[in-house]
Amino acid sequence: MKQRRKNLLKYAKKIDCDTLVTFEPENLFYMTGFWGEAIGLLEKNGKTTIIAPELEVERAKEESEDCDVITAERGEGLISYLIKKIKKNQVCTDCQNYSTMMSLKKSVPTIKSSTEPFYNSRIIKDEKEIQILKKGSKIIDEMFQICSKKMKVGQKESELQTILMTYAMEQGMFDTGYKSTLNPLIVAGGPNGALPHAQVTSRKFKKGDLVVTDLTLRYKGYVSDATRTFAIGKISSDANEAYEIVKESQRLGLKAVKPNVDCKDVDSACRQYIEDQNYGKYFIHSTGHGIGLEVHELPTVSYRSNTKLKENMAITVEPGIYIQNKFGIRIEDSLIVKEQPIIMHKFTKDLVTV
Repeated sequence: MKQRRKNLLKYAKKIDCDTLVTFEPENLFYMTGFWGEAIGLLEKNGKTTIIAPELEVERAKEESEDCDVITAERGEGLISYLIKKIKKNQVCTDCQNYSTMMSLKKSVPTIKSSTEPFYNSRIIKDEKEIQILKKGSKIIDEMFQICSKKMKVGQKESELQTILMTYAMEQGMFDTGYKSTLNPLIVAGGPNGALPHAQVTSRKFKKGDLVVTDLTLRYKGYVSDATRTFAIGKISSDANEAYEIVKESQRLGLKAVKPNVDCKDVDSACRQYIEDQNYGKYFIHSTGHGIGLEVHELPTVSYRSNTKLKENMAITVEPGIYIQNKFGIRIEDSLIVKEQPIIMHKFTKDLVTV
């Protein structure tokens, strides 16, 4: 935790700030070890304070590391105490609430709104974070094994999701709370698979379906993310051809991952192969993204990215082909960037037919 705080202050200094204030639970957890409703304050001497309403105080004391925990009334009480503490400081905050930010600016005119210090610190994972990600990835592999045994003709997408989530929760994995979906997982059979962010439905699996199974779950705060595409019985020759193209594209993308490689070159390795096979128009999203305390965080693995990969970044590589009203295919792994990348998912990329 001390090293994390040093890193946070180092990046704060780069934007002429000596104090960090966080309202976001992911950043609060990163800074303090506590995930809850509170404000986190990190001062230039490394002193860390959690300002929390009374209902969160005891848990904050138990779960945080080397923090002072202060009780204040919800809302204005929290803000009033914070202002007293930071009035004379050069402050950076991740506050996303307009009215709260305006209130802070009235009393602390020099306060800046920026997520840079937080994301720049979080982009490189420490050994503790890597071990948590590895464990989460192992559980997801076990869930793919369940798919290979439990998925069957006549089963609803929602029924398989229930089976998988029951197992996940028994292992200490939980829904990420990702705002752009109503479901914890993506289980998309047949034509539903052509929607990269398909919602889980009551559609029943049929013979000849491809089923995109994207498992994105949180373990001890950290998100692991992997996708496998299963076949229900014999699939069409077109679907089989597309599957092998995605599989090879993903292999090339994984091979391209090394420190100091441009993220856009990883995207290009995947995308160029799919384009060369005349499926380019069916690959409709970026190749990957960073993972950690959020589902999607830095770096972005896309043709637009100007970021170079660095050792111990955690990213996904997930090319796909989506043919409307027919089928979708995605193969995704989470990995840690090294000279020899650590691919955290071991479940086969060969097509599994159930």
